[in-house]
Amino acid sequence: MMNIYWIYYYLFVNALAFLVAGADKMKAMNQMWRINESRLHLLSFLGGVFGMALAMKLFHHKINKKYFVAITALAATLHVIIILYTALY
Repeated sequence: MMNIYWIYYYLFVNALAFLVAGADKMKAMNQMWRINESRLHLLSFLGGVFGMALAMKLFHHKINKKYFVAITALAATLHVIIILYTALY
């Protein structure tokens, strides 16, 4: 069973990833300095992949970049496995 702190962690990091991706989209629309893709990937691999995926869907952000989508899918697969393993054991 997942510890309550892990649940809080996942909620926090997903909210952060969602907000950072949204900020990056706004910066892109206003032709401003952008957030580095490697930082967006880092947020995904730290557990914010679901917030990142939601932001990609809602904001239509980086959905045409196949490499970015593939890395996000890899992070999602990893975290689904981690969550299922933690929930079962």
